Amino acid sequence: MQTEQGKKVPAARTREGLTLLGAGPRAAAPADYDPSVLECFSNRHPELDTMVTLRCPEFTTLCPVTGQPDFGELAIRYVPARKLVESKSLKLYLFSFRNHGDFHEDVCNVVLKDLRALLSPKYIEVRGRFRPRGGIAIHPFVAWGAAKGGWAAVAKKRLLEEDPDAGRS
Repeated sequence: MQTEQGKKVPAARTREGLTLLGAGPRAAAPADYDPSVLECFSNRHPELDTMVTLRCPEFTTLCPVTGQPDFGELAIRYVPARKLVESKSLKLYLFSFRNHGDFHEDVCNVVLKDLRALLSPKYIEVRGRFRPRGGIAIHPFVAWGAAKGGWAAVAKKRLLEEDPDAGRS
């Protein structure tokens, strides 16, 4: 494989995927909220409980009243059963909120519900850490766990735990 500069790229770097970023047809970013872009793939180890953490530090949405942008970070954690979310589709899905107006608490609930519908995980939580507006930072948290396997108790316990970022804006 050759780069734009005409230099040959070692096969090891190609396997890393570094030279393939941005190559080929680019997926169009949705113009508004669109859960249909989410895709998943099979969990090769459904017999093991694996905590998957996805940090989205550049999340943006719009205030549903003023239309002004809100900036924050979403942290999505889940224990898959049979499916995992494909990260590029998650990126496009989260990008779809950029032109969509929703309150911070709604965003976290919508993301959890959409991922729960897609994946049917054993456990899932979504924490938002939104930047201050008007001197107030909002950090909504939502969790859900399946009754089977005791995950509902984990969700309730996590919901009542203190925000590890309390005091941090």
